[in-house]
Amino acid sequence: MAAGAAAALTREGGEDAFRRLFRLYRQRDASDLRGVVDFSVPGSQVFRSQLSISSVSDQDASRAGLRPVSQWKAYGLNGYPGFIFIPNPFLPGCQRHWVKQCLKLYPQKPNVCNLDLHMAPEKTIDLWGQSKEQLRMKGASKREPRSLLEKLRWVTLGYHYNWDTKKYSANHHTPFPSDLAFLSEQVAAACGFQGFQAQAGILNYYHFDSSLGIHVDESELDHSRPLLSFSFGQSSIFLLGGRKREEAPTAMFMHSGDIMVMSGFSRLLYHAVPRVLPNPEGTTLPLCLDQALSSDLPVGSVIEHSSDEDWQVCAKYLQSSRINMTIRQVLAEGQKFPEESGTNTKGQAPSENSHHQEKSSAKRRKPNTDS
Repeated sequence: MAAGAAAALTREGGEDAFRRLFRLYRQRDASDLRGVVDFSVPGSQVFRSQLSISSVSDQDASRAGLRPVSQWKAYGLNGYPGFIFIPNPFLPGCQRHWVKQCLKLYPQKPNVCNLDLHMAPEKTIDLWGQSKEQLRMKGASKREPRSLLEKLRWVTLGYHYNWDTKKYSANHHTPFPSDLAFLSEQVAAACGFQGFQAQAGILNYYHFDSSLGIHVDESELDHSRPLLSFSFGQSSIFLLGGRKREEAPTAMFMHSGDIMVMSGFSRLLYHAVPRVLPNPEGTTLPLCLDQALSSDLPVGSVIEHSSDEDWQVCAKYLQSSRINMTIRQVLAEGQKFPEESGTNTKGQAPSENSHHQEKSSAKRRKPNTDS
């Protein structure tokens, strides 16, 4: 793929301009990625965004595993008001905590995952325990059977998204993880959204053959609150479009530790992930994940030390994978769900064979693992 081809498609617009660019970046031989925005070397489309430094104390940032907000870099994109990109603001070693939580703790019941669709409840109680030895011993052969953790595609937290009705429900809710809520509150406050409440989360688990179809996150009842996105592991290309699919998107890299905030005008824009890429450093894992956690954690820290054994399993998983956490506030303060009759409250997802393709008209997404 030539950079000029992507630029031409971007200028072209017209019907399904987003889908055309999605397919272009989805190609496995797309080696020329010069048209992709890289926030580690910001170009002409990028400008510095102001953060609310006084809204988050250095102590609270540290308790969430983050550097002081005064040390963060934040960027906006021309033409996308309300979009904020924060390259890895995590303290050394702290990404490991969130990776471990996404693999070991958050998939546990009562949270919901894709494996619940076709496995008996007792079979999905301890995905970590059933997978860790197999993952630790895993070689490079693609013929080896996949562990249950490698079959994990999504987990829902808090208000569980119903993939059939594309709605949340008051009747299908479990406690939101307190550590993840605290992290989300600090990031939101730093971006000017004090009082943000982390009420629902969707964790997506990607491999090198995975993608995420074109969609808009519009099911939340309160769109005045931002959507927060955290990425860990291998890199990806993220496409951010407009309010209509006819508008060609802007492509950008997301690397391990990067955070995106979609708010205001950008809160309801079409977006997608056409491709997962090896990290740009050329190492098995991004170098930021090789850093060990400080032995001296602050009082009240939500970050926990990972055992060497646990991190070994996480590291093996991340050699070919990426984890993304998207956190959202569903209801405004004092807002309630509308009364609905006959609503399915089980939070069912589409069948495993109905992967969300980029040509789907569905508004909500599910990782597509078809190569």
